[in-house]
Amino acid sequence: MLNFIDNVACHRLNVALRVICSDDIGKEAARDGLQKVRINNVADKSARRLGIAGGVLIMTGANAEGLSGAFSDNGIRELLTARL
Repeated sequence: MLNFIDNVACHRLNVALRVICSDDIGKEAARDGLQKVRINNVADKSARRLGIAGGVLIMTGANAEGLSGAFSDNGIRELLTARL
């Protein structure tokens, strides 16, 4: 069941992007470097992956497990900041 996908994936990404885009440099980096977001679901949290390739942020998480299967907004922000 994916009742938590909005909070565990979308909301966490939203918070990370709001922090990144708090200034003009961050806005420009996000606009130029992030083309698409792909959210994948896996059954077991040991298969979680977070990466970015070719402007696509790929968030693979065990979204049905709630926060324990998701990535933190800080983890998402750190990845995007380093790679954008």
